[in-house]
Amino acid sequence: MTEPEILATLRVRVGAEDVHYGGGLVAGAYSMKLFGDLATEVTIRTDGNEGLLRAYQEVEFLAPVAAGDYLEARATLIRRGTTSRTCEFTVHKVIAGDPAGANARLLDTPVLVARAVGTTIAPKE
Repeated sequence: MTEPEILATLRVRVGAEDVHYGGGLVAGAYSMKLFGDLATEVTIRTDGNEGLLRAYQEVEFLAPVAAGDYLEARATLIRRGTTSRTCEFTVHKVIAGDPAGANARLLDTPVLVARAVGTTIAPKE
């Protein structure tokens, strides 16, 4: 079996405009948006079409995300069907922001904040 192929990567800074809860916390929907963007890129790369994200088989939110954090999101293709593409999605916090000032810190070990498995569909020719 060949190694899974990482087909899409995003790195973003979470802004104050993304805060949804007290304490500067961001809703899990932020990671879900990243998963959707990654799924779109995967189908563009594999099929030349944006496709449609059809379903998530599982989604887990594992650690908090706050304004000022830098996140890296990845999609790894794990199954290729006739028109479907199944991916594992991950979001890691790579830099922790500082809500009190400008003292953000690079994390020695990125923190897994969310993961999911999802299927996107590309139309047949």
